[in-house]
Amino acid sequence: MVEEEREEEERESAMDTKSTEDWLRYAEELVPIAIKKATMVKVFLGKWKLISSKLEQVPQCLSSLSSHPCFCKNSLCKEQLQAVSATLQEAIDLADSCLEEKYTGKLQMQSNLDSLHTKLDLNLHDCGLLVKTGLLGEATLPSTVTRSGAAARLEAMKWNIRELLARLQIGRIEAKHKALDNLLEAMKEDEKNVLSVLGRSNISAIVQLLGSGSHRMREKAAMVVCYLAESGSCESLLVPEGAIPPLIRLLESGSPIGKEKAVITLQRLSMASETARLIVGHGGIPPLIEICRNGVSVTQAAGAGTLKNLSAVPEIRQNLAGEGVIKIMLTLLDSGILLGSKEYAAECLQNLTASNESLRRSLVAEGGIQQLLRYLDGPLPQESGVGALRNLVGSVAIEALLSLGLLPRLVHVLKAGSLGAQQAAASVVSRVCNSREMRKLVGESGILPLLVKMLEAKTNSAREVAAQALSNLLVCPQNCREMRKSEKGVPSLVQLLDPGPQNSAKKYAVSCLGYLSSSKKCRKLMVSYGAIGYLKKLCEMEVPGAKKLLERLERGKLRSIFSKR
Repeated sequence: MVEEEREEEERESAMDTKSTEDWLRYAEELVPIAIKKATMVKVFLGKWKLISSKLEQVPQCLSSLSSHPCFCKNSLCKEQLQAVSATLQEAIDLADSCLEEKYTGKLQMQSNLDSLHTKLDLNLHDCGLLVKTGLLGEATLPSTVTRSGAAARLEAMKWNIRELLARLQIGRIEAKHKALDNLLEAMKEDEKNVLSVLGRSNISAIVQLLGSGSHRMREKAAMVVCYLAESGSCESLLVPEGAIPPLIRLLESGSPIGKEKAVITLQRLSMASETARLIVGHGGIPPLIEICRNGVSVTQAAGAGTLKNLSAVPEIRQNLAGEGVIKIMLTLLDSGILLGSKEYAAECLQNLTASNESLRRSLVAEGGIQQLLRYLDGPLPQESGVGALRNLVGSVAIEALLSLGLLPRLVHVLKAGSLGAQQAAASVVSRVCNSREMRKLVGESGILPLLVKMLEAKTNSAREVAAQALSNLLVCPQNCREMRKSEKGVPSLVQLLDPGPQNSAKKYAVSCLGYLSSSKKCRKLMVSYGAIGYLKKLCEMEVPGAKKLLERLERGKLRSIFSKR
């Protein structure tokens, strides 16, 4: 171990003694090797194509740098060449790993390649900056800069976005305030270019400002981080750089603007399940609930959206319930300031009740049935509300649901709701039809024709759930008689006998047609619309009920032929 450390020190010492010209020659030797190996790689082709395009720009970059009159007079050249050489060596090493297919995992290698591409971008940008800004004409750098190569490069980027990012890491508080102001202005005017030059170290500096300094400093940093999160291009850097804990602290004690930007950022970041777990692990649930309880319109909606995202992770749901999230979501469902708050609340309740019986009972005990039914009366997207009710069907007496006005609400949703809401409503119909009496009540409510209409929906899933609901209802003879009156019922069901693999409704269509086949008129309709051809194929696929229905239709067809003779 000591020997290895000594060798490493000797290597570093040898590198320090290399001149700028030595580093230039070393980089120039690495370039053709890196380009050749990058073009030979046959895996991760898209990423290597991008990397190759960057590598091909390096020779011109080195040429421009080395031809500058002050090439040997400024230590920044040497530092830049060291950085370029390290990146080229990393490209060679990663190319070798890909050529030999010796890497720990695809995701890790993709991450490494993305990192390499970013480093190449940064190297090219920094080289260009050194040449184009005239900085190399300055023989002596300020002492505050020469102490650090990274700080030197950042300080050099005057009149450039990178100078603003550097100011976040150096200088006094006043300078950082000004840099944040200028950075925010730059993001408003040209967000794309700001994002294009951001690196991990820059984001790390911004994240550090979230948890330090005055309320005003934290507020401005939160505004920058919110921009970055909403851009969708920096999420993979914000979380690893430790953004979650200071964002949660801002929720607890930040200014109103700080809280707003923090919760909007958390809403965006919590869409990833791993980040959702981090938020819970850092104590994020109580401040989010408090935001939902007392926040103004925007923060309340974002808080509800974040809790909704957390509830999508199954192992988090019990934690949420233990902190009282069911009660606060029901409150939002009833009196949320923005429509978005109510919708997020309904989605959260749907997630919480998806697979946990104790949470279903808790929701029922809190009066959730009544409030979900009232939600269906409103103008909001109703899918999540109906979905939550569907989850509760097995946890409460169906008679109680009917007495509270479930059926009229289902009719309303099936008539006017979105397709997703209609699917959820049809699923509820299937679940409540657990007895002959219930099937009769549902049939009398006017739901049958609405389900028949759904058989012609654009999506396969909607057609399937409608056919399933009808197959439950048609067990009741009264509903069969009602169904026979429908002009589109039999034709639509026959179309759902399509044996194609994408059609998952065929088994329910067979079931429905089986109930209707006791009618001579319906059998004739089935035959005229081609049911026999479909059923022969379904018999080969061993779809339940297909053989029996085919035999019935063929017997009826033979009788018809003989009767004509």
